[in-house]
Amino acid sequence: MAKLFSSIDDKLAEWITAQHLFFVATAPSGDDGHVNCSPRSASSLRVLDGNSVAWLDGVGSGIETVAHLRQNGRIVLMFCAFDGPPRIVRLHGRGTALEAGDPEFAALRPRFGEQPFAERAIVRVAVSRIGDSCGFGVPLYRYEGERDQMGKWADKKGRDGAIAYMREKNGASVDGLPGLCWPGDRGRS
Repeated sequence: MAKLFSSIDDKLAEWITAQHLFFVATAPSGDDGHVNCSPRSASSLRVLDGNSVAWLDGVGSGIETVAHLRQNGRIVLMFCAFDGPPRIVRLHGRGTALEAGDPEFAALRPRFGEQPFAERAIVRVAVSRIGDSCGFGVPLYRYEGERDQMGKWADKKGRDGAIAYMREKNGASVDGLPGLCWPGDRGRS
């Protein structure tokens, strides 16, 4: 039942963008360090072309995905059908975290439109393996909508408060790997 795809065709792109949630997994190099798996709202995910996707990464209390990508680039995204026919799709590849000062960030940012959260990066993935599987073990869930807490938090913090929060919480991963940089900080850590 499993199938490999050479690229994300229109039909697969339509299925991916119809999902409301996806999971991101990364890990640091070597035997030590913590493997990370994070849920993401698919509302900010874009299929860029047949072999690349990106999402606008909102502020969070950790920075594992960005730190792991900066270290080794390995990433997998997993989408599950929680309604309709069962299906799981995994996109394996190499990821890059594009920060606000990066020209590639500026070029991609318009593709995401307005988002109700404080953003910290765009994660772009060059997809090298696309596979699906049956998804028979995935339970059925009903989507009720996006949560509004992130937008309210960002509005309350304001731009300066969100930047201060990112400086405090997003400079390094739990394993001490470098996270986000700010233009005046580049070259440090």
